[in-house]
Amino acid sequence: MSRNTKTPILAANDAEDLEILSARLQDAVGKLADFVYLPKKRRFAALLNRFQWEGAPNLRVRAGLYFDGVLSARSRNLKMGAPDAVVSLLAIRFVPGEEPAGTVELIFAGGGVIALAVECIEAALRDVSGPWAARGKPIHEAGHGA
Repeated sequence: MSRNTKTPILAANDAEDLEILSARLQDAVGKLADFVYLPKKRRFAALLNRFQWEGAPNLRVRAGLYFDGVLSARSRNLKMGAPDAVVSLLAIRFVPGEEPAGTVELIFAGGGVIALAVECIEAALRDVSGPWAARGKPIHEAGHGA
């Protein structure tokens, strides 16, 4: 499979950039089997089916997300032993520590969280497939997103 060089990479190097990635990934879904922490490479990566909020209505696309400089990865309220479990990403936020370090939190529906202790924010997002029709637009309760 050839690399799609036409799809731009969105990079995040600070909390403001991370908010943009979070907006792009709101309501992305993925199997826990597609989330991986590689401690020797200090990288966390995930493949998700994201809703294209910025594009034509009701489309999803497969997207790759990664964080570098990851010192540790913890999860809570997720069934990490169930690789086929599907999770819905609601937001990504940064909790500052001793600058430039901190914790990146991937927040999922149902209260699940993956917390990444990072040296600094170093992340990127790239669409890796063409779009397909979504079953519908995600709906949120008042005050909870789009």
